Amino acid sequence: MRYLVIILCLLFSLSGMAQKRVKLKHADITRGSIKDGKRIDWLIGNVVLVQNQTTIYCDSAQIFREVNSVEAYGRIKITEGDSVIVTASSLTYDGNARVAHLRGNVVFTKLATATLYTDYLDFYRQRNEARYFNGGKLVDSTNTLTSYKGYYNTQTNLAAFKKQVVGVNKDYTLESDTLQYNAKSKIVYFKDLTTIKDADGQTATYTSGFYNTTEKQSDLHKGQVETPTYFMRGDRYTLDDARKLYKAKFNVVMTSKDENMTIYGQDGYYDKKLGISKVWGNAYIAKAGDDGDTLFLSADTLVSIENKDPRKKRLLAYNNVKIFKFDLQGIADSLVYVQADSMLYFYKKPALWNTGNQMTSDSIRVLLKNRNIDRIFLLSNAFVIGQDSLTNFNQIKGRKMTAYFQNKQIHHVNVEGNGESLYYALQEKEEDLDSVRLRLLFVTGLNKMICSNMRINFVDGRVSTVSAYVKPDAQFIPPHEIKREDTRLKGFNWRWKERPTRNQVEKKKKSPQNATGP
Repeated sequence: MRYLVIILCLLFSLSGMAQKRVKLKHADITRGSIKDGKRIDWLIGNVVLVQNQTTIYCDSAQIFREVNSVEAYGRIKITEGDSVIVTASSLTYDGNARVAHLRGNVVFTKLATATLYTDYLDFYRQRNEARYFNGGKLVDSTNTLTSYKGYYNTQTNLAAFKKQVVGVNKDYTLESDTLQYNAKSKIVYFKDLTTIKDADGQTATYTSGFYNTTEKQSDLHKGQVETPTYFMRGDRYTLDDARKLYKAKFNVVMTSKDENMTIYGQDGYYDKKLGISKVWGNAYIAKAGDDGDTLFLSADTLVSIENKDPRKKRLLAYNNVKIFKFDLQGIADSLVYVQADSMLYFYKKPALWNTGNQMTSDSIRVLLKNRNIDRIFLLSNAFVIGQDSLTNFNQIKGRKMTAYFQNKQIHHVNVEGNGESLYYALQEKEEDLDSVRLRLLFVTGLNKMICSNMRINFVDGRVSTVSAYVKPDAQFIPPHEIKREDTRLKGFNWRWKERPTRNQVEKKKKSPQNATGP
């Protein structure tokens, strides 16, 4: 019984060795020789060699039977089963390790899947893996990818590319140092910084994730998308090239190409067909001025509308709009910024504050010049309130007003229609108190004026003089005759508590776990 087991083991061992041997199937001419004590078989003309499911065709070859290897030349062709065909100019084949070293005009084809072109290819049959170096190109029905080195697995159809990677198809060109590609599913896997330029010349940059080149959809991590107006980046992306819709999530940052302006948020998308970018979730804008002062603007949602006509480009902010600048703070329900005329439009119960002055109206427009406030237009039911040094409320109201600015402060206000003003006259006195000379302010009276059109001049942000243009109705009330009803114009509403701070507008980043969409 023991001898039978030994015989069976020897038979199985011999069978395994036989399967590993490279066998000659055909050659027009065969010759044998001995070199360095080892047998060499020379094969010439229409040579066919086989090993299991692998068949090697060539013009001529040498078989080194002792080490089970082959050197083949001229019109090399290898078939692996019914799915792989390889051609080359020369071949060195190790039958024991089942490794083919192919050189010169190598074409490696996985039928109905992809074709690999290179001059240097090593095919590891046991691992179903073709590796190239010193330059190669993978081509399928959708993409062409080239790199300095890489590999292709015929079983998984996964290809990896390293160094100087360039991918091309009809929709885009990509460049990277490292990426992977599944030739069956047509999915690209980003493993390093990758830049993609689409057919329109717009670029995107990613560090990780995947892109389905057939469905034109992707899920990416850490990168940047370029629109005609902005660079948009975030921690995660979902791209749908078929619909031209690009979504970003977590720590979204959009940087303007034309202006020194950046938009922040937790979620966003870019609709390429409509030319619309949208950001929400702790969204705010930081727009730097020429003087180093920055305008911050926050809202529930921020929208950028692109257009070839600069006059039609818009930046929209809606729901809970707040702005903060060193010389200006404000609130509104919605806002529009038009870059072409440097105008901010505030809608629905807007209020602005400059130094000690509050400005309200049904709608407000702010004209920027050199990125600083030049004029503020209060349209319909305009009302300006300012506090003097004694915290008295000076007031101006009218159908509409225009406030002119110099050095970041109100210089004067023009009132057009139904003008009314109320301001306190102050006088400074010096008095001695316990050998200390003090300068004290006193109210000397209350000026009230009604006139259709008037001009109010300001000094250091406070009312200085009032000029009336057409038959004013004016009165001066001495301090002892001032009644409470005299101190307020109709419609007075001091909204100082609503005045936003920088911390309220420049919002803190949320962690991905706390970020939410609309």
